[in-house]
Amino acid sequence: MLSPDTDAQLTHAGLDPEHVTALITAVLDEDLQWGEDVTTLATIPADQRCVAEVVARQDGVLAGVPVARAVAEIAAARDGSAVTVTDVLQDGDAVQPGSVVLRVEGRTQLVLTMERTLLNLLCQLSGVASATAAWVRALTGTGTRVRDTRKTQPLLRVLQKYAVRCGGGVNHRMGLGDAALIKDNHIEAAGSITAAFQAISTHARDLPIEVECDTVAQVSEAIDAGASLILLDNMSPTQVAECLELTTPAGVATELSGGLTLDTIGDYSGLAVDYVAVGALTHSATVLDLGLDFR
Repeated sequence: MLSPDTDAQLTHAGLDPEHVTALITAVLDEDLQWGEDVTTLATIPADQRCVAEVVARQDGVLAGVPVARAVAEIAAARDGSAVTVTDVLQDGDAVQPGSVVLRVEGRTQLVLTMERTLLNLLCQLSGVASATAAWVRALTGTGTRVRDTRKTQPLLRVLQKYAVRCGGGVNHRMGLGDAALIKDNHIEAAGSITAAFQAISTHARDLPIEVECDTVAQVSEAIDAGASLILLDNMSPTQVAECLELTTPAGVATELSGGLTLDTIGDYSGLAVDYVAVGALTHSATVLDLGLDFR
């Protein structure tokens, strides 16, 4: 269903072609579950062909070009027709209004039926990449890197986290099993950071254990327990500075978290934290405005 080139592009991007195919198939079905594309079928002759371009309407950073290719190819396979997709730009490239991202050639009915699915995914992922790139620019020269969270759109986590990478960011946990993160509810249920840490150490010996702390005292306890990374949650710059006096000598990595924005991150300048966690990269990034135009 996917061309060798598209399959290779997805694999190179760290995306599983089978997973992407299943996701796109479900999204295409979503648009057609109430019936066929009546407007397109009524107005466009079946044998009409077209060349269409995906064009940027605003400045931003691209993500999802291989996914867009996959949408076109999967839709064409379902249609029983052929489609040609030509990449003009690549993921991670900057775009301006008028930048041509890719070209699609095929049956006009096919192109119009898949148009919204292709754009929805490409605009969403490019919005994530663009938001991430803005954070990367804001943190330039600080030594601090921006990371995502698990606050992703349902079923789009793998794609959204890929988009974060396209924007220059760093992925945190892909799921619940690749690292342990002790949060406030775990601490409450276990009785203490130390108790939670010991329980996890017994249950999952080889996993890194991170701890979310909101007081200096908790940071001290997490260091003593053996945390590999400490999230400094909703702390003031003064509190963060106090915590770094403990974590830096201990060699424990740190991450700022808790509602940080581009307007407030400057308050923490000069504080040598390793990461800034920004859930907004994936849960509320504004889509990048891209459109599809006939040529």
